[in-house]
Amino acid sequence: MSSSQKQRFPNQWQMTQQKNRAAQETQNIHLSDIPNLETGQEKFPEKPSYLKYAFANPYNLALLGGAVAASVLTLNPFIAVAAFGLEGLWLLHGSQSRFMQRALWDPIFNREKLEFDKQHRMERVGSLSQYGQERVMNLIGREQQIQQLAAQNPSFTGNLLRDELAKTSILVNSFIDLGLTCARYENYLNTVDVKELTDEVARWKHYVDANADKSSEIEFQIANKNLIVLSKRIERVQEIRRYLNVAYGQLDLIENSFKLIADQIVTMQSPSELSGQLDELLDGVESIKETAIETENILKTL
Repeated sequence: MSSSQKQRFPNQWQMTQQKNRAAQETQNIHLSDIPNLETGQEKFPEKPSYLKYAFANPYNLALLGGAVAASVLTLNPFIAVAAFGLEGLWLLHGSQSRFMQRALWDPIFNREKLEFDKQHRMERVGSLSQYGQERVMNLIGREQQIQQLAAQNPSFTGNLLRDELAKTSILVNSFIDLGLTCARYENYLNTVDVKELTDEVARWKHYVDANADKSSEIEFQIANKNLIVLSKRIERVQEIRRYLNVAYGQLDLIENSFKLIADQIVTMQSPSELSGQLDELLDGVESIKETAIETENILKTL
């Protein structure tokens, strides 16, 4: 670049270096910062495998193994044949029995799912800051308090109570997801110097206004494009900040609503009273998630 070009274009060499540095920082944020845990995350089966539960439970394996061992020790193959025949009947009928599903297999599935959710929940919580982790643990404690108080309320039947309290778990997980998303966006915004961007916009605008009739057409076009790009970057950063303001408000709303529910649940006369408040929170979370998709696309363009 010639010295005359450096004089005509405001800080172009400096701006090029800044853009390269910002691009590198942006790449680092996307690759090494808080990960998007939904991508490639192991998922728990939506439905239980009754056949697996019927076969892999310790009682069945102990009986089957004992029969095979007895067959080997006595050199009597008929014991093993009979054992495998009975095993086939057990797997066919035991796995499909409604009674067995309600009494044994479904409770096992629910316990495994609860343990899976707890494990993955804590893995996600570990990616938050110390303050974020404390907020999540306080919310989990509030969730447990709500569950205990609801169980003591005689107006809540077992099935209805279970359906409604499942929503509190969904809200806690959404709280964690929102916290992780906000942390990623905050970390990205920390790499963006808005004042520097604003100063560059002002310099390019001054150049465009002052040299509209003095510079060549190609120089004017390039200067104007720089002005447009930098202005769009500022707009996108402002959109991300607006999303963060809404998301932080939703996080506070979930916390405050859990406290209110804990205060009210002792005197609630119907699960529908609890359902209305939880459904309203879930609707708000879904709205934020939809906005997050748009914000994520914006982040990729910066």
